[in-house]
Amino acid sequence: MDQAKISALDFLRTRRSHPPALLRPPGPSPDELTDILTLAARAPDHGKLEPWRFVVMRGAVLERLAPLVEADSAAAGNPPEKAAKHGNAMRVPVVVAVVFSPVDSDKVPEWEQFLSAGAVCLGLVNAALASGFGASWLTGMASQDDFARRHLGLQPGERIAGLIHIGSPGPNPPPERPRPDIAAKTTVLE
Repeated sequence: MDQAKISALDFLRTRRSHPPALLRPPGPSPDELTDILTLAARAPDHGKLEPWRFVVMRGAVLERLAPLVEADSAAAGNPPEKAAKHGNAMRVPVVVAVVFSPVDSDKVPEWEQFLSAGAVCLGLVNAALASGFGASWLTGMASQDDFARRHLGLQPGERIAGLIHIGSPGPNPPPERPRPDIAAKTTVLE
Protein backbone atom coordinates (compact mmCIF):
# COMPACT_ATOMS: atom_id res chain seq x y z
CA MET A 1 0.00 0.00 0.00
CA ASP A 2 1.39 3.42 -0.85
CA GLN A 3 2.57 5.74 1.93
CA ALA A 4 -0.15 8.35 1.32
CA LYS A 5 -2.86 5.74 1.91
CA ILE A 6 -1.10 4.47 5.03
CA SER A 7 -0.82 8.02 6.37
CA ALA A 8 -4.50 8.73 5.68
CA LEU A 9 -5.55 5.49 7.36
CA ASP A 10 -3.28 6.19 10.36
CA PHE A 11 -4.86 9.66 10.66
CA LEU A 12 -8.36 8.15 10.68
CA ARG A 13 -7.35 5.47 13.21
CA THR A 14 -5.95 8.00 15.65
CA ARG A 15 -8.03 11.14 15.12
CA ARG A 16 -9.55 12.59 18.28
CA SER A 17 -11.61 15.68 18.89
CA HIS A 18 -10.05 18.38 21.05
CA PRO A 19 -12.54 19.77 23.60
CA PRO A 20 -12.69 23.59 23.62
CA ALA A 21 -11.05 23.69 27.07
CA LEU A 22 -7.89 22.22 25.49
CA LEU A 23 -7.69 24.68 22.57
CA ARG A 24 -5.29 27.60 22.63
CA PRO A 25 -4.30 30.47 20.33
CA PRO A 26 -3.43 30.79 17.61
CA GLY A 27 -6.21 29.56 15.44
CA PRO A 28 -5.95 29.28 11.69
CA SER A 29 -5.16 32.44 9.77
CA PRO A 30 -7.79 33.65 7.30
CA ASP A 31 -5.94 31.91 4.44
CA GLU A 32 -5.53 28.68 6.43
CA LEU A 33 -9.21 28.77 7.36
CA THR A 34 -10.20 29.28 3.72
CA ASP A 35 -8.22 26.15 2.84
CA ILE A 36 -9.88 24.21 5.67
CA LEU A 37 -13.36 25.36 4.59
CA THR A 38 -12.58 24.46 0.97
CA LEU A 39 -11.63 20.93 2.04
CA ALA A 40 -14.75 20.62 4.21
CA ALA A 41 -16.96 21.65 1.29
CA ARG A 42 -15.87 18.52 -0.61
CA ALA A 43 -18.64 16.66 1.20
CA PRO A 44 -21.27 14.39 -0.36
CA ASP A 45 -23.98 16.61 -1.83
CA HIS A 46 -26.58 14.77 -3.91
CA GLY A 47 -27.92 17.17 -6.50
CA LYS A 48 -25.08 19.67 -5.95
CA LEU A 49 -27.45 21.79 -3.87
CA GLU A 50 -24.91 23.05 -1.30
CA PRO A 51 -27.57 23.04 1.46
CA TRP A 52 -25.23 24.62 4.01
CA ARG A 53 -23.18 27.72 4.61
CA PHE A 54 -20.51 28.87 7.05
CA VAL A 55 -20.55 31.57 9.73
CA VAL A 56 -16.99 32.22 10.93
CA MET A 57 -16.55 33.73 14.38
CA ARG A 58 -13.34 34.89 15.99
CA GLY A 59 -11.96 37.62 18.23
CA ALA A 60 -14.36 40.26 19.50
CA VAL A 61 -17.44 38.38 18.26
CA LEU A 62 -16.57 35.35 20.41
CA GLU A 63 -15.78 37.61 23.38
CA ARG A 64 -19.26 39.15 23.00
CA LEU A 65 -21.02 35.80 22.50
CA ALA A 66 -19.40 33.84 25.37
CA PRO A 67 -21.27 35.62 28.19
CA LEU A 68 -24.50 35.56 26.17
CA VAL A 69 -24.22 31.77 25.76
CA GLU A 70 -23.55 31.44 29.49
CA ALA A 71 -26.56 33.63 30.34
CA ASP A 72 -28.86 31.66 28.01
CA SER A 73 -27.63 28.42 29.53
CA ALA A 74 -28.34 29.66 33.04
CA ALA A 75 -31.77 30.94 31.95
CA ALA A 76 -32.49 27.45 30.58
CA GLY A 77 -32.04 26.11 34.13
CA ASN A 78 -28.52 24.75 33.90
CA PRO A 79 -26.43 24.92 37.09
CA PRO A 80 -23.78 27.67 37.18
CA GLU A 81 -20.86 25.31 36.46
CA LYS A 82 -22.57 23.92 33.35
CA ALA A 83 -23.57 27.42 32.18
CA ALA A 84 -19.95 28.55 32.60
CA LYS A 85 -18.76 25.55 30.58
CA HIS A 86 -21.16 26.48 27.79
CA GLY A 87 -19.84 30.06 27.78
CA ASN A 88 -16.22 28.94 27.94
CA ALA A 89 -16.71 26.79 24.83
CA MET A 90 -16.89 30.08 22.91
CA ARG A 91 -13.56 31.26 24.32
CA VAL A 92 -11.46 29.63 21.62
CA PRO A 93 -9.63 31.16 18.65
CA VAL A 94 -12.22 30.29 15.98
CA VAL A 95 -15.74 28.86 15.87
CA VAL A 96 -17.31 27.99 12.53
CA ALA A 97 -21.06 27.50 12.54
CA VAL A 98 -22.12 25.10 9.81
CA VAL A 99 -25.60 26.32 8.98
CA PHE A 100 -28.02 23.86 7.43
CA SER A 101 -29.78 25.87 4.74
CA PRO A 102 -32.15 23.52 2.89
CA VAL A 103 -32.87 24.02 -0.79
CA ASP A 104 -36.25 23.29 -2.38
CA SER A 105 -35.80 20.17 -4.48
CA ASP A 106 -38.11 17.64 -6.06
CA LYS A 107 -35.27 15.09 -6.16
CA VAL A 108 -33.32 15.48 -2.90
CA PRO A 109 -35.30 15.24 0.35
CA GLU A 110 -34.50 17.63 3.17
CA TRP A 111 -33.22 14.86 5.45
CA GLU A 112 -30.59 13.96 2.84
CA GLN A 113 -29.57 17.60 2.59
CA PHE A 114 -29.17 17.66 6.38
CA LEU A 115 -26.84 14.66 6.11
CA SER A 116 -24.74 16.67 3.66
CA ALA A 117 -24.44 19.47 6.25
CA GLY A 118 -23.37 16.87 8.83
CA ALA A 119 -20.76 15.56 6.41
CA VAL A 120 -19.45 19.11 6.05
CA CYS A 121 -19.12 19.29 9.86
CA LEU A 122 -17.02 16.12 10.01
CA GLY A 123 -15.00 17.23 7.00
CA LEU A 124 -14.32 20.55 8.71
CA VAL A 125 -13.11 18.87 11.91
CA ASN A 126 -10.92 16.44 9.97
CA ALA A 127 -9.48 19.18 7.73
CA ALA A 128 -8.61 21.28 10.79
CA LEU A 129 -7.01 18.29 12.54
CA ALA A 130 -5.06 17.30 9.41
CA SER A 131 -3.85 20.91 9.18
CA GLY A 132 -2.31 20.63 12.65
CA PHE A 133 -5.02 22.36 14.64
CA GLY A 134 -7.20 20.98 17.39
CA ALA A 135 -10.93 20.90 16.65
CA SER A 136 -14.25 19.58 17.88
CA TRP A 137 -17.84 19.46 16.64
CA LEU A 138 -20.36 20.62 19.23
CA THR A 139 -23.86 21.97 19.35
CA GLY A 140 -25.00 23.30 22.72
CA MET A 141 -26.67 26.56 23.66
CA ALA A 142 -25.27 28.62 20.78
CA SER A 143 -26.84 26.22 18.28
CA GLN A 144 -30.36 26.60 19.68
CA ASP A 145 -32.69 28.10 17.08
CA ASP A 146 -33.58 31.26 19.02
CA PHE A 147 -29.97 32.03 19.99
CA ALA A 148 -28.72 31.34 16.46
CA ARG A 149 -31.35 33.58 14.90
CA ARG A 150 -30.65 36.44 17.34
CA HIS A 151 -26.85 36.29 17.27
CA LEU A 152 -25.64 34.31 14.25
CA GLY A 153 -27.93 35.68 11.55
CA LEU A 154 -29.86 32.51 10.73
CA GLN A 155 -32.75 32.93 8.35
CA PRO A 156 -36.16 31.21 8.64
CA GLY A 157 -35.82 27.50 7.88
CA GLU A 158 -32.10 27.40 8.71
CA ARG A 159 -30.60 25.48 11.64
CA ILE A 160 -27.16 24.93 13.06
CA ALA A 161 -25.77 21.53 12.03
CA GLY A 162 -22.70 22.03 14.18
CA LEU A 163 -20.34 24.49 15.80
CA ILE A 164 -16.77 23.61 14.94
CA HIS A 165 -14.32 24.92 17.54
CA ILE A 166 -10.77 25.33 16.21
CA GLY A 167 -7.49 26.34 17.82
CA SER A 168 -4.01 25.12 18.52
CA PRO A 169 -3.75 21.95 20.57
CA GLY A 170 -2.90 22.54 24.22
CA PRO A 171 -0.03 20.82 26.02
CA ASN A 172 -2.19 17.85 27.05
CA PRO A 173 -3.50 15.40 24.47
CA PRO A 174 -7.26 15.15 24.12
CA PRO A 175 -8.84 12.35 26.10
CA GLU A 176 -9.39 9.01 24.42
CA ARG A 177 -12.90 7.67 24.67
CA PRO A 178 -14.28 4.16 24.43
CA ARG A 179 -14.85 3.15 20.83
CA PRO A 180 -17.79 1.11 19.57
CA ASP A 181 -17.73 -2.66 19.39
CA ILE A 182 -17.91 -2.96 15.60
CA ALA A 183 -19.06 -6.60 15.68
CA ALA A 184 -22.01 -5.60 17.88
CA LYS A 185 -22.91 -2.74 15.54
CA THR A 186 -22.63 -4.69 12.27
CA THR A 187 -25.08 -6.90 10.44
CA VAL A 188 -23.79 -8.76 7.40
CA LEU A 189 -26.25 -9.88 4.77
CA GLU A 190 -24.97 -12.39 2.21
